[in-house]
Amino acid sequence: MFLTERIEKAIVRATVLHQSQKRRISGVPYIVHPYSVAFLLAHYVEDEDVIIAGLLHDTLEDIPEYTDEMLRREFGERVYTIVKEVTEDFTQAEKKDHSTRNKSWRRRKEKYLENLKNDSEEALLIAAADKIHNLRSFLTAFEESGKSAWMKFSRERDMVWFYEEVVKIIDARLKHPIVLELRKTLQLFSEKARSVGK
Repeated sequence: MFLTERIEKAIVRATVLHQSQKRRISGVPYIVHPYSVAFLLAHYVEDEDVIIAGLLHDTLEDIPEYTDEMLRREFGERVYTIVKEVTEDFTQAEKKDHSTRNKSWRRRKEKYLENLKNDSEEALLIAAADKIHNLRSFLTAFEESGKSAWMKFSRERDMVWFYEEVVKIIDARLKHPIVLELRKTLQLFSEKARSVGK
């Protein structure tokens, strides 16, 4: 997929919205993640709305001042619907203060998994690209820091459980080449997580 005017607009919007955030695993600017998700999607699909939704997939979750209405107005109903499907259910307090999120972690992840069972193909594509990049980030952290990479997370076992469940659902529901990459990346992550966890 080529760079279109709408995709460039989404790149700008995502960059501005995430400008003050950092990735928890690596500390790099957060925008690296939406860019990577969109780049993965552009490798596999020719759907402009899906790539835009990939760029904006964390905005409703992480940016309290960016509302559903703003997203819908700027990028249309279809992009909004796809982003909404992959958005975890955070309260406004959790959006503003990330340290409060740990208490609701399991409940939110279980709800995410339930939603994934009914999500559209477009949302499953974004979920797959999102998880591929997250898992690759874990693998890089394990290579650089070993077991101490887990120190940034309080749910070592739960994290492995969550990613395995996500992949199981996507694998059952989505017949697409991206799933092969997702399965491969999960296998590498599971093996590495077991070895560094010892």
